[in-house]
Parts: sequence; structure tokens; C-alpha cells
Amino acid sequence: MKKFLVLLSVVIFGLVQAGVVLAADKPTSKGVKPSGIKERAVKKMATVQAIDVEKRVVTLKGEEGNIFDLKVGEEAKNLPQVKVGDLVTVQYYESLAFEVTKPGQAVAVGAAGGVAAAKPGEKPAGVAAGQVTITATVEALDAKKHYVTLKGPDGKTKEIKVKDPKNLVNVKVGDQVAITYTEALAISVETAKKK
Repeated sequence: MKKFLVLLSVVIFGLVQAGVVLAADKPTSKGVKPSGIKERAVKKMATVQAIDVEKRVVTLKGEEGNIFDLKVGEEAKNLPQVKVGDLVTVQYYESLAFEVTKPGQAVAVGAAGGVAAAKPGEKPAGVAAGQVTITATVEALDAKKHYVTLKGPDGKTKEIKVKDPKNLVNVKVGDQVAITYTEALAISVETAKKK
């Protein structure tokens, strides 16, 4: 779990650095701290081209015609049931929510996650999800250049360009930014339809 938390903290601060944070969905009104959420969902499909059960490698052909190998972990107990021509569906969801608060009001660091797999005898399928929340502190503001410097839980600082400068109006040095990153992945295999 510690490794998961460290990895997601790195991901979150990468997103923060990219300027996602403090890009509120709507302009901040007088006296109200900014908050917002950015999310996306992706669904991809691929067709099984080859399977090496011993090495646990499945060769897939994507929707764009690209061919790639996928190493399948030991937790996928039903790999021998996958056949050439089967359709693999991958759905991925991620969101990044943030809320700027006064000092002492932000949410503490936390992480949660879970995994579920198909029962023995069923076609391979699985779901994995994770969520982590961190709190960063506003260390500096440059309203003229639209930059804010955040200090993360690891003590490192990142300077970020704010997308909408109006969101800095109610932000002050010392404010905290609660950032919650959520991701979920679902994979399923369907038998190829007979032509």
C-alpha cells in the first residue's frame, strides 16, 4: 500500500505540474476559494492474435491496427480460456478533483484501492481501482504572471501556471489544496462471434 501511495503521489504532482489544479470549472465568486474536477473515460477494444499461456503473453491487435504484446499476471487464473479471435475490452476512468481551503481545513493524505477478478471457469475479467488524496500548501503566488507554488506532502515544491488567473483572486499564501486522484480499470474478454 505504501508503494501505491508513493506512486500515486508522484502521478498527482505530475498532474499538478501540468496545470490541472486551480483550473476551476467555473469562475470563483467573491470570497469563495476555487474548486473543480477534471475527468475522462476511455474505452478501447482489441482482438487476440496469439497466446503463449506458458509465458503468460497475449498478442493483441488494437482498433487502429497496431499489434502489441500484453504480459498477463498470475492473478489472471483463467488465461487458458482465452482463444485467438476473442475480443478484449479495456475501460479506463480517471479524475482529478481539487479544493482550495483555508489553512487547517484540507483533507489529510489517504489512499484506498481494490481489485476483483473473474471466478474460476469464467472468461478472464477484472476490475482495479485506486484513489489517493494529498494536501499541498500554497507557498507563493505571482498574480501578474499567473503562477502559484505548491508544497507537497513530500516537502518538495512545484511552480504551476494557473489556467484562469481569476482563480487566484481568493487564494492566499498558506492556503491548502486538497487533491484527490481516482483511477479505475476494467478488462473483460468476450468470445469471438461466429461469422
